[in-house]
Order: sequence, then C-alpha cells, then structure tokens
Amino acid sequence: MKVQFSFYTLISLLLLSSCKTLTTSAPPVVDDGKITVTFVQINDVYEIAPLQGGKVGGVARVATLKKQELAKNPNTFLVMAGDFLSPSVYNSLKYEGKSIRGKQMVESLNSAGLDWAVFGNHEFDIKESELQDRMNESTFKWIASNTFHKTKSGVAPFEKVTSSGKESIPETYIMNVQDEDGTQAKIGFMGLTLPFNKTDYVAYTDELNAAEKLYSELKESCDAVVAITHLAVEQDSILARRVPGLALIMGGHEHDMQFKKIGKIYITKAHANAKSAYVNHLTIDVKNKTTSVIPELRMIDTAIPEDPATALVVKKWMDIGEQNYEALGFNAKRIIRDRGEPLDGREEMIRSGKTNLTRIAVSAMEKAVPTADVVLLNSGSIRVDDILQMPITEYDIIRTLPYGGSILEVDMRGSLLIKVLEAGRNNVGSGGFLQYSADVNYDTTRKTWTLKERSIDPAKSYHVALADFLMTGGEANMAFLNKDNPDIIKIYPTITAVSDPRSDSRLAIIKYMAELGK
Repeated sequence: MKVQFSFYTLISLLLLSSCKTLTTSAPPVVDDGKITVTFVQINDVYEIAPLQGGKVGGVARVATLKKQELAKNPNTFLVMAGDFLSPSVYNSLKYEGKSIRGKQMVESLNSAGLDWAVFGNHEFDIKESELQDRMNESTFKWIASNTFHKTKSGVAPFEKVTSSGKESIPETYIMNVQDEDGTQAKIGFMGLTLPFNKTDYVAYTDELNAAEKLYSELKESCDAVVAITHLAVEQDSILARRVPGLALIMGGHEHDMQFKKIGKIYITKAHANAKSAYVNHLTIDVKNKTTSVIPELRMIDTAIPEDPATALVVKKWMDIGEQNYEALGFNAKRIIRDRGEPLDGREEMIRSGKTNLTRIAVSAMEKAVPTADVVLLNSGSIRVDDILQMPITEYDIIRTLPYGGSILEVDMRGSLLIKVLEAGRNNVGSGGFLQYSADVNYDTTRKTWTLKERSIDPAKSYHVALADFLMTGGEANMAFLNKDNPDIIKIYPTITAVSDPRSDSRLAIIKYMAELGK
C-alpha cells in the first residue's frame, strides 16, 4: 500500500504541475499609450581620439555608449548639435592629394552610428565644395531650419548627393517610433544655427522666427517637437520662452557643459570634444498628449570601452596625422606640460582679450626672437576654440594652431605699428583681434599706444616679430600691412630650418613650454 500510495501521489503531483504550467502563461502585451525615446547628444567635437593622455573623450567610446543605450531601448538615437567639421588640425593636412577638411570626422561618426546632425557655425569654415563632399560622404541625416545654400541662381536648401540621387536637406524631419507594446508616436525635429559665420555660400534666416513658424507646422501632426540647436545658451533660453511647447532643446556652441530648465523645457549641452554626452530620455504620453524628459549627463572616460570597429577608423586617421606631423618636425605624443591650470583658447575669450594661452604664445615668440621690440599674433591663428586640460602634448599645440606659419621679422616705422595695433583693437570679436607683448598698452585716456610706458614714436623704427600671415594683408582691416607699404623699412628672410623655432610658431611654443619645465 505504501508503494502504491507513493506512485499515485507522484502522478497527481505531475498532473498538478502540468496544469499549473498551462495556466501561468504570460499576460498579453497591452499598449499603455506611453513611449520613451533616448537621445545620446554630443556637440562641438573636433577630436576623434581620446584626449588628456587617453583619459577622456573619443568617438569610439561614443559609439559604445550608443550601443549600451540601444541595448536598453531600441528607440535610441545619436545626435550631433553642430561644430565637427572644423576647426581641426586635420584641416591643414592632406590625404590622397586632397585637403582632409573634416573627412576624418565624417568617417568616424558614420562608424559610430550618428543619426542626425545640424550645422554649427564652424561647418562653414571650409570651402563650399569641401562641405558638399562631407555631406555626400555622410550616412547620417542633416536638418537645416534656418541655413540655406546661396548660389548664383538664388537661395535653396543644401543638397546631399547619394547613390540614388540628390536629396534636399530638410528644414524639419518627422520620425515615427513604436515600442514593443505597440505604442506609436511621431516626433518632429528642427535644426537651428546661429548666423555667426557669414560666408558667401550660406544664407541665414532668423533662427527664432524660423522656430516659431516650423513649430506651428509640426505640432499639428507630431506628438512631440524637439529642437537641435547650435546657438548661444542665451538664445536657447529665448527660444524656450518663445516656443514653450517644445519637448526638449539639445544644443551646442559653448564648449563647457550647459544645463538649464526654462518652464518645462530642458536645455542640454555636453562638454566639447565628447568629454561627455547628454543621454536624454524623452517619454511621450500619446493618450494624454504630454511629454517629460529625464536628462542624464554621462562622462566619456575610461569607464566606457572603445567600440572596436570605430577605434580602427580613428587609428587610421591618427596614423595619417602622425605621418604628416613627423614630416614637419613634431612628436605629437610627447608631453610638454603635465601640471598647472588649463589653457583657455576659447574664441570668445581670445578674440576680445588675453588669456593664459595667448600669453604663452606671445612669450614663446618673444623667446624665439629676443631682439624684437614688439610681438604680434592674430587671434584667428588660434583655432582650437577649447580649454586645453593637462597634460599638454605637442599634439595639443598642433591642434591649437593648425595652420602654423613662420615667425617673420620686420622693421617698421612707429606710424605703421600704431596703425596695425589700432586695427587689431577695432577687430575685437574677430580673428583679426591682436595679441601682443605685455609691454604694449593702450592709454584710453590719452588715446595713445605705449611701449614700456613710453609713447610709440611714429618716426622711430621698431623691430617687430609677427605671424607671417599678417604680412600678407589678408587679415581683417589690415590690407595695408604688406611688403609694399612704404613704412616697412626691412623684411628679414623667412626661416625654414625646422631646427629654428622661428620656422613655425608651434615649434616656438612647444620649445618654450618644454623649457619652462613640467
């Protein structure tokens, strides 16, 4: 009986277990009316490789971050909020006989899985044909709401040429998304750019007026409208007030991280050069017609591994760069300073005053030409538009002054020197704003220029060391500064020997910083 009881008991338990398995199937998926979309946002990226000795940044790490977020949410997209084709040290280099001009950025970002980009002001630093090539090479989408292509035949949207033909860069873009429970939503995008770089082939419309107009059109068919911008944060704030229905503003331009909330709208800007990314989680409640955003600042550092495929693309371009640098006498990886305060090369600072970086550059030129009475450097030669963090390598100096150029020695009359200094002072806010020796000052009361506390004598000859570009007459409001000016007394031979720091201002700065000690 005991054995028989155990046998029947076992059969009963198996039957119960079978019934239980059949009755505990997963409940059906129900559309909850809510959907979350994740945007990995970067902006102002000029470097494809990690910086600070490999500790921060790197497009290959951005690629990994996108993949990590995709694993959590299939509706994840990588966004570039402008400024990535220029400025870059690569823009002064050539590959296969052509100027690189941002080609390394497009190839790296293609590999990283960039989905959308808007124009930054620096996209228009390069030639029209070069920008066209970069757009054609890109596998991501562009949005241009207030920037248009100006040609001889008129103003029209920019175009991208693909294997299937030409496609216009749209003013807006509408994306359909769906999640695993079936919730569907439409998200509208606009891309706004500040009218900072007024080059011949670009036409701008007012960014705020464009935003108001396009939002009124998008809101009729979209569940949420997002602005991707390259504006000053003050303009982003005005945008948020004038278009309060926006779900999110993802911006660029400042280079340092920005985070604001105007009403219900978050404004997010990551650190330049992919030192961080904003991961913005946008949730759309389709039924109640509301949106909410959870912004998350993610630092891009050694905690994020490099995506192998993108890392190979980056290595290809780094090798191309190093080959070019070596031919010019540089050792790109050598550390020349490993401690001290960061060096400020931001355009808004160096084009309106002096910074620790510009003081070093001028001091280096003085050291290279100890006989100079005055040193002159146009701020536009400094193209890094960033704050250089320690450690500083030779590569950092190369990317700071990507075009290099020799230090030219000239004897000129004081009358011409005064005219040059005055033009530089009037060029505030542009690349023609001059950096000069600490001994030179402008007396605002007497409205006179002084050298070592003595007025510059218009009739006297002064030995001036200056960036060679200045003597071409090509700088803003300085067409008069050229070899034919009668107040030029003597132009000394250009130094070309790599062993002499006068041959390249970058070599002079590197030598000066290295001699100061680490």
